[in-house]
Amino acid sequence: MLDSIMNFIESTGLYQLFASGDGVRILQYIGMYVIIGVLFYLAIVKKFEPLLLVSIAFGMLLTNLPGANVFHMDFFIDETGTMTLSDSVKMVFNEGGLVDYLYLGVKTGIYPSLIFLGVGAMTDFTALIANPKSLLIGAAAQLGVFVAFLGAILGGFDLLEASAIGIIGGADGPTALLVTKILAQHLLGPIAIAAYSYMALIPLIQPPVMRLFTTKKERSIVMTNLRPVSKVEKVLFPIIVTFIVCLIVPDATPLIGFLMLGNLFTVCGVTERLSKTAQNELMNIVTIMLGVSVGATANAENFLSFDTILIILLGLCAFLISTFGGVIFAKLLCYLTHGKINPLIGSAGVSAVPMAARVSQIEGQRENPANFLLMHAMGPNVAGVIGSAVAAGVLLSCFG
Repeated sequence: MLDSIMNFIESTGLYQLFASGDGVRILQYIGMYVIIGVLFYLAIVKKFEPLLLVSIAFGMLLTNLPGANVFHMDFFIDETGTMTLSDSVKMVFNEGGLVDYLYLGVKTGIYPSLIFLGVGAMTDFTALIANPKSLLIGAAAQLGVFVAFLGAILGGFDLLEASAIGIIGGADGPTALLVTKILAQHLLGPIAIAAYSYMALIPLIQPPVMRLFTTKKERSIVMTNLRPVSKVEKVLFPIIVTFIVCLIVPDATPLIGFLMLGNLFTVCGVTERLSKTAQNELMNIVTIMLGVSVGATANAENFLSFDTILIILLGLCAFLISTFGGVIFAKLLCYLTHGKINPLIGSAGVSAVPMAARVSQIEGQRENPANFLLMHAMGPNVAGVIGSAVAAGVLLSCFG
């Protein structure tokens, strides 16, 4: 009887955590629990990206429970970084925990594309079609990707790691996950946490940059209504964009292709059931599995490191510089159009849809209550989604 009791005690997570007497390890776990608590606070109390942050934080909690053994990163990455998918599948089915099975969707790159399918079904490209100049603003807002890429190289990361870190500046979680999964899978935890945390904090990060680089007069500009867009234009848009972009940057096909397929489901008028499924059931299911899987990669042993701190700082710089790039280019368009474009919509060029567009609207109404920038800002906002996918394709084609 006593042996049974001792076996039970030794199997508990508390025993495994404290029995070793390793003070550093204990502090690491305490640090992770603090970070997890902050993420839960941001998601539940502050309502910053709750649909994803709750799942990510809970995945982090599961993987940082000693003895739970729900996830094993060494099933997917070996010391040489050359572990094949077949080797991973074999180990998962032989010895894997619950989250190991879910993580196969990350390993294969399925989840980011399915998320893009749902995003495409929920996205209205009308503002971009009506004002094609918005595409240039979305491209300019990718500046942070390449600045962070250079900063990561200067910080001691190799080209593959720098590419994965740089894509944080695109403000697009699924894109960051896909690039990191292919180029630097061992950095998936910190990059995912940085990308989604900063996306959630856009209402706090962007306004100071927007006010610093625009004048009160520019922020008060009232833009004219957009032209009507026909159904034919809406239907042709996803087909043409897929054809052109994927011919030029084939590595962007998994993201752009599924983004545009989801949009086509919505605008064509004959696949309403598929559109609703992509927007709701499929999107929700994949969001849960993706969030838990990604959160599980952030365990105490590999997450609390100098590299993680540097990645988080580079991610913040990338967001700030992407916002700066969009605003400055919109200022240029404002000058060229003799004051017809409000530079505030430039900040929406990052691809956090629709939060970045809402920030432009809020800042515009702060200066002029009669200012309604939301639809105008949606043009650069959805262009940013395309721009981040293209930037990811460029990095993958260069270094993948």
